[in-house]
Amino acid sequence: MNRRAFLFTPAFLPAILAVQSEEGFTPLFDGQTLNGWTIRDGPESAFFARDGEIAASPSSIHPCWLRSSKQYENFDFRCEFFVKGWIDGGVYLHAPEHGRNTFCGMQVKIFHQLDKTPMSNSTGAIFPLIAPSKVNVRSDGQWNTLRILMDWPQLSVWVNGEQVQDLNVEQTPELRYRLRRGYLGLSGLGYPIRFRNIRIKELPDKEQWQYLFEADADLEKNWFVSESAERAPAKFEAMNGVLRGDGAGHLATREKYRDFVLQLYVRGPRHHNGGILIRSLGRGLSDPRHYEIQIHNVEEAHYPTGSLYHHKRSIYPRIDDDQWFLMQVVAQGRKCLVRVNGEDVMEYDQLENLEEGHIELQAHQPGVWLEYKHIRVRRL
Repeated sequence: MNRRAFLFTPAFLPAILAVQSEEGFTPLFDGQTLNGWTIRDGPESAFFARDGEIAASPSSIHPCWLRSSKQYENFDFRCEFFVKGWIDGGVYLHAPEHGRNTFCGMQVKIFHQLDKTPMSNSTGAIFPLIAPSKVNVRSDGQWNTLRILMDWPQLSVWVNGEQVQDLNVEQTPELRYRLRRGYLGLSGLGYPIRFRNIRIKELPDKEQWQYLFEADADLEKNWFVSESAERAPAKFEAMNGVLRGDGAGHLATREKYRDFVLQLYVRGPRHHNGGILIRSLGRGLSDPRHYEIQIHNVEEAHYPTGSLYHHKRSIYPRIDDDQWFLMQVVAQGRKCLVRVNGEDVMEYDQLENLEEGHIELQAHQPGVWLEYKHIRVRRL
């Protein structure tokens, strides 16, 4: 059978007609393979393509998920999912490159139970925080339709043609600092959930980030060594999109910032130690006019990762040695918020230095390296 004849067999005809009837939509599944998707945090058998559907196998247990090849900001996403018996899973949006999908990005929940009172784990919920307005899942061996419209700050969800979520993300405290761009993902949690007719229509981007380090050339363009110890000179290297710091000293941005959101991925070895200075004079620790956000993966340390050094201790975050984690720092007026892997770990509202200043990355001591990537900032 040639390819043209194969594509138009009955098993695949619904998917083709759905995309053709919706102007501007692009299919995310070819009906035959997992091309365009990657299995993450699980075995190769966790998801498979068969008969025009993507199916989750018993090995798709958490944290395994299926990730899109592309990241999206604003979009109209549509698919169908099949529910028969106990089914649990979801669709991730704005999932991070590393970290906790549901808390760095968001998850629209899929669950078999027809709850009379909508719950934060019902189908259509923004799991595990916001219940849908109603639960209308068809759970006795039927296909269900799902639509997710993300046009920041508005997030809307429809299940079987009925709107169940209509949120302004900026006005929802638990969601306002979630990632605004990320991967789409499918979660099966070990249950035989199936998806088909998966397609997307991209909408215009709105986020305005300044990329401080995305490629190796950004090191010289956007940064300078602001402090270096004679006993152990600071060494900052760009290594194929990763910024590595070692020795003792600081690397500062060439520009100054007062109110901003800083977002980056960080990785370090066991008991790593370092920090991020904000509103500094660009002289490292040699000048007292700065605030330091600690990066120190020791749970019982005086100031563990996420702490505002000398001011407020953080809730110890969920990070692992040698693994990338997402870090977000929000400075606005007298307020400072630190998020690690999607969790608020430190809030402080008594900043006294309200002048603009540099952002600096600290190399604490030789041999205790730290690595950074995808460093970006957005002025507020």
